[in-house]
Amino acid sequence: MKKLLVITGKSFAIFFLSLLFILALFSVSPVYDFEIPGPFRGPDIFNPYSALDTTKVWKRANFHTHTKVESPLNECDYWPDEVYDAYSRFGYDIVTFSNHNALTEHPFDSTLQVNVYEHGYNLFKYHLLVFGSDDVCFFDPLLPVLTSQRQWKLDMLGKDSDFIQLNHPFRTNLTSRDDMECLTGYRITELDSGVTTEQEYWDWSLSAGHYSFALANDDLHYPDRSDKIAVRCNMLCCDGADYTTLKSTLLSGAYYCMRVPDFGEGDWDVKYDSNRTLPQISDIGLKADTAYVCLSRPAARIKATGQDARTLEEAENSDTLSWKMRPEDSYVRFTAYFDDGVVIYTNAFARYDASVADSPYVESPHRVNVLLTILYNLLVLAVASGCAVLIWATVRSGRKRAR
Repeated sequence: MKKLLVITGKSFAIFFLSLLFILALFSVSPVYDFEIPGPFRGPDIFNPYSALDTTKVWKRANFHTHTKVESPLNECDYWPDEVYDAYSRFGYDIVTFSNHNALTEHPFDSTLQVNVYEHGYNLFKYHLLVFGSDDVCFFDPLLPVLTSQRQWKLDMLGKDSDFIQLNHPFRTNLTSRDDMECLTGYRITELDSGVTTEQEYWDWSLSAGHYSFALANDDLHYPDRSDKIAVRCNMLCCDGADYTTLKSTLLSGAYYCMRVPDFGEGDWDVKYDSNRTLPQISDIGLKADTAYVCLSRPAARIKATGQDARTLEEAENSDTLSWKMRPEDSYVRFTAYFDDGVVIYTNAFARYDASVADSPYVESPHRVNVLLTILYNLLVLAVASGCAVLIWATVRSGRKRAR
C-alpha cells in the first residue's frame, strides 16, 4: 500500500511539474510600455457608412462558425455543408467557417473561400478570429494574465493576416478595462454576450481612442439547437460574398449587427418565419456634423451612446434618431431595441483628422520595456528550468528504487 501511494504521489508530481513546465515555456513574452489612453480627437468626423450604397442588397452573415473537422477533437457534430444548409434556411447569405486552429474549406464553392480561423486554446478563452492567413499559428500563451502577453499575440498574428477580430471579450476570463484601454491591432470587436445588451467592453476601447468596428456572431457549436443558431447576425451592404468583397466591406464599416431572440423557443417553423421579417436599417449616415439612423419600422427605444458609455440621446417608439456631434463628443454609436427582443447595433461615428489618416483607427505604439522584458523572461525560464530539474530528479529517484 505504501509503495502504491509513493508511486501515485510521484506520478502526480511529474504530471503537475510537466504542466507547469509547459505553461512556463508558453508564457515567454515581451513586456510593453503602453501609451496613456485618450478619446478620439480631430476636426473631422469619420462616417463608417460613407460608402453605403442603398442600391445594393443587405446580406446577412455569420463569421464565427464551428463545424466538424477531420480530427479526433471536434466542437461540432455537423459538417460544413450541413451547417451552411442550416443557416440558409434562416436567410443567411454568408457563412464563414472559423474552426479552432484550422483552416476549413468552403463545402461547395471555392470562389466563396474565406481563410479564417479561431486562434487560441489558452485557459482564459482569449481567442481571436484571424482573417486572410494562409497558415495557422499554433503558438499561444496558455496563461495570458498580462496585457503584454495578449498584445504580443495580436502583434504576432497580425504579421501574417489581413485583419483580426477580438472574440467575445465578455467571456474572456480576466479581461479588464485596463486591457481594453491598452490593446490595439484588432479591427473588429465581437459584441453581445447573451447576458446583457450593453457593450461596455467595446465602449471601454472606443473611449480610450482605440477604434474598431463591431460584429455579432453566433459562435456556433450546436446547429441543431434553436437557442444557439441564428441568434446573432450581421447585415453587410455589399454586392458579393467573395473574400475580396467581404474584406473591403468589413474594413470600411458599411454594416451593422443584430441580436435576435430565439423565436418560437424550439418551434422551428416560427423561428424560420420570424427570421425572414427582421427589422432593418433603411438609412444611416452623416449630414454635416449630425449622425443619424433610420429604421424599417419603429423601435421601442433608440439610444445614442458616447464617450465612457454615456447616453447622449434617446427616442421611444420611433424609427429615427440623430445626434449633432459637439466638439467634446469623441464618438457616437446607435442601438435600437425592439419589443420582440431584437437589438440592432451600428458602427461608431468618431472624431479624427482626415488630413493625417483615413480613419480613427491607428496602430498605437507600445514600446518594449527592455529591462522588465529581460527580468520577466528570466523568471519564466527559471521556473521552466526548475520544473525540468525536479522532473528529472523525481524520475531518477524512481529508477533507483526500482533497482
